[in-house]
Amino acid sequence: MIDKYLLTGVVVLMIFSLIMSYSLSTYTVLYHHYDDLHFFMRQVASVTVGLILMLILSKLDPDFWFNKVGFTLFFIFFILMIAMQFMPGSMVKAVGGAKRWIHLGPVSIAPVEFFKVGFVFFLSWSFARKILSQNSKKLKDEIRMFIPYFVLFGILVVLIAILQKDLGQVFVLAGTLLVLFLLTGRSMKFFVLFAMMSFGAFVGLVLTAPHRMHRIMSWWSTVQDSVLSIFPFEVVQKLHIESTKEPYQISNSLNAIQNGGFFGQGLGDGQFKLGYISEVHTDFVLAGLTEELGFVGLVFIMFTFLLILFRINKIAETVNRPRFALFSVGVGLLIALALIINAYGISGMTPIKGIAVPFLSYGGSQIVASCIAIGMVLMVSKKRVDKENR
Repeated sequence: MIDKYLLTGVVVLMIFSLIMSYSLSTYTVLYHHYDDLHFFMRQVASVTVGLILMLILSKLDPDFWFNKVGFTLFFIFFILMIAMQFMPGSMVKAVGGAKRWIHLGPVSIAPVEFFKVGFVFFLSWSFARKILSQNSKKLKDEIRMFIPYFVLFGILVVLIAILQKDLGQVFVLAGTLLVLFLLTGRSMKFFVLFAMMSFGAFVGLVLTAPHRMHRIMSWWSTVQDSVLSIFPFEVVQKLHIESTKEPYQISNSLNAIQNGGFFGQGLGDGQFKLGYISEVHTDFVLAGLTEELGFVGLVFIMFTFLLILFRINKIAETVNRPRFALFSVGVGLLIALALIINAYGISGMTPIKGIAVPFLSYGGSQIVASCIAIGMVLMVSKKRVDKENR
C-alpha cells in the first residue's frame, strides 16, 4: 500500500494552491486585462496533470520503473538546460539576460524544476552503488571519491547560477548534496571542507554579480541595526552602511503578515495583494495567505508540510534499498529547503531568492515536478519492510 497520509497532505496543499491562485491574483488579472479565471484555470490544469502523474507513478513497480523514470528526468532535463541557451527567442525568451523557461504554445516549462528531481535520483543511485560500500575515512580518499560529483556540480553552477541567474536553486541543490554526503557516512572533516567550499563559491557568485550584491546590501540595510546592536562600536563602524531604499516587497510582505492577525482578513479580502506585492500568488503566496487566513491558516499549512516531511522520513527509514531511502530523503530536502528559503525571504530574515513554495505557489513546472517527486516516493513506499500503516 502507498502512504495515504503523504498523498493526502500533498492533495490538501494543492487544493489551497487552487484557492489562493484565484484569490491572490486579483490585481494581476485586472492589470493585464486577463479573464477572471486566467490563473485559476492554468493552476487547475497543472494540478490535474501533476495529480495524474503522481498517482500513475505510485502504482508502478519500483524495481522496474524507478531507475527508468529517474534517468529520464536527469538526462532529458540536463540536456534541455544546455540546449535552451541556444534555442530561438520564440521558444526561450531572455528575461534580464537569463533564459529559464521554454515556451511551447500556451505551455511554459522550467527545466530546472524537473532536473532537481532527476539530480536527487542520480545522487541516490550513484551513492548507493559506489559510495556506501567505501569505508575509507581518509580525507584525501574521500576527496578523490567525490571529484566526479564536484565536477558535475560545477557544471550545474554554470548552467543555473550563471546562465539562468538563479542562485536560489543552486543553494537548494547544494544543501541537498551536502546532507546526502553526510548520510553516506563521510567524515566530519570532509563535511566541513565541502561546506566551506560551498560557502566560498556562494560568496564568489554574489560578489561577481552586481544584481546580487545590490540585493544583499538592500537586505542588510534593513536588518543591520538589530544585528549590530550586540557588537562593539568599532565593529559597528566597519559593518554599518548607509540605509538604501527599503525593498518594498519585503516591507509590504511583513505588513501583509501583520495585517492578517490571528484569524485573517477573510478569503478574498486581503489588501496588500492589490498592487503592493507584485504577483503575490507566486513567490509571496505565504504572505498573501497569512493576510487572508491569518496565523491559524499559516499554522495549518506549516503543519501539513511537517506531515509530508514526516511521512517521507518514515518511508526513508523503512524501505528495503539504500537508493530508495536516499532518494526519499533527497525529495524531503528539496521540499524543506525551498520552504525555508521562501519563508525566510518573505519575512526579511534572508535576501529574497525567488524560490516557489512547493505545491502551493502558482506555477505549472514546480507543481508537476513536485508531484513527480512525490509519485516516485510513493512508488518506493510499497517496498517498506514493515507493511503496517504507519
